Amino acid sequence: MSNSNFDALNFDVLVIGSGAAGLYAALLIPSNYRVGLITKKELQTGASDWAQGGIAAAINPEDSPQFHLDDTLKAGAGLCDRQAVSFLVENAKAAIDSLVEMGVAFDRKEQDAKLAMTLEAAHSRPRVLHAADTTGRAIVSILTEQVLQRSNIEVISQAFALSLWRDSVTGSCQGISLLHQQQISWLKSPVVILATGGGGQVFSQTTNPSVSTGDGTAIAWRSGANLRDLEFVQFHPTALTVPNAPRFLISEAVRGEGAHLVDDQGDRFAFKYHPDGELAPRDVVSRAIFTHLQKTGAPNVFLDLRPIPEDKIRYRFPNIIKRCQKWGVDVFTTPIPVTPAAHYWMGGIAVDTTNQTSIPGLYAVGETASTGVHGANRLASNSLLECVVYAAQLASLDIDPLAETPATEARVKPWSDRDWQVDREIVQTIRKQLPKLVWRSAGICRVQADLESAIKQAKIWQQQLNGLDWADYTVKLAANQQVQLPSSEIEQDLRLYAETLNLVDIGYLILKSALFRTESRGGHYRLDFPDQDDSWLVHTLINEHQWSKTARQSLI
Repeated sequence: MSNSNFDALNFDVLVIGSGAAGLYAALLIPSNYRVGLITKKELQTGASDWAQGGIAAAINPEDSPQFHLDDTLKAGAGLCDRQAVSFLVENAKAAIDSLVEMGVAFDRKEQDAKLAMTLEAAHSRPRVLHAADTTGRAIVSILTEQVLQRSNIEVISQAFALSLWRDSVTGSCQGISLLHQQQISWLKSPVVILATGGGGQVFSQTTNPSVSTGDGTAIAWRSGANLRDLEFVQFHPTALTVPNAPRFLISEAVRGEGAHLVDDQGDRFAFKYHPDGELAPRDVVSRAIFTHLQKTGAPNVFLDLRPIPEDKIRYRFPNIIKRCQKWGVDVFTTPIPVTPAAHYWMGGIAVDTTNQTSIPGLYAVGETASTGVHGANRLASNSLLECVVYAAQLASLDIDPLAETPATEARVKPWSDRDWQVDREIVQTIRKQLPKLVWRSAGICRVQADLESAIKQAKIWQQQLNGLDWADYTVKLAANQQVQLPSSEIEQDLRLYAETLNLVDIGYLILKSALFRTESRGGHYRLDFPDQDDSWLVHTLINEHQWSKTARQSLI
């Protein structure tokens, strides 16, 4: 990556992101193509690696893809695309077979060694495959091993994609600009696949890892790609809530195995809000906790694992036991203090079943994409399945190489030696304040006045960030330009700037989308519009800077 010859930085495909979606996509791309896999840190640092509960698939004789489809549509609150969901559930078995063949060690029953499956909220049948409580890690670790064995895949780690390069005539995607090894360079490729995950870090309370800053969605939006349904954010009901501890997710599978959700009086209060109690859909349980805490004034509720046999807890949830013990909670004797936290983004870059975006040559897969599978509220454990099923479609990529261009030396953009302290302080302040603002105004319950106020502030921050000289070295860098950075400290400053800009942009997009949808549905709840409205049985489409309603595709 230190080569200054621009023509040397060519790939057939660039995959941005190394979670389950990015890794599986890289593996399924035909081996005759040269693939560059870009990861922000090292491999295995994304949200997929953190996924605990499992991966849903109707492979039991007592189950069926039709049952799985019905459950997904019901959870999606009327906004799932039936065609997209059908594609998901009908290809689930092939996805599981592929993972097992690769070596993913799902849990199996002792009596017959068949794949073990558990029940999770809003599923009508036990269909969630798991590997203890670290299913995501089990899948990602195997995929990582496979990727590292492929000679056609070059992993570029500790790298940050800054912007997309579009052809000025055709509008097609031509590659990306990349921050890597104290240098900003353009990488040329006729296909770019965004697999950057969600944007949970835009909220102050989130179960997402630090790398989840909405990068793919932000850079796609700035390049003109269509986005969809960004107001729909899933707040997981049960995140560990201990002072100074990260909001570690306590898997929904815990409730599926029999744990009780109780308040400080031991009351299973969730049944007051829904007949399914703690096994109601995630948005219902999250709002039940939020509302109950407002009524009682308590700081948190509790997840009591003691109704589950101790040997099953040890077998199924070793990581949860370990993480809770680290923060002074013995799950065998003490209920776990929990509150809701931002967990998953149902919306994203609008794609079809081949993962194609509105920009030719640009694809998106995984949480950063909006396939229509999840609608207004994701069914538990469908996310890992979506990553694998949809990424598998990239096996049929037929790539037209970019037109040959004469090899040229990259034009080196001079680096300014001015004092960056003021810019650094501006960026750090925005990065600290933004998640608090978005959590307050676009969290579990939303209202017009708060949204409008937050949008005004987000616009101010956007103007501040776009006005800094650092923008000239990141989002405004001209094609075929390179920048050699003077130090690793400056590289970290630029990365923080770029991540903060991405967070401000997606924060603005979430706020505007939440204000636009004047009803409550799934993961989007408006206190001033608390009911569902049939006139809103449509998607929210963001095209350039315009918000509009777009017709459903075979929706119920």
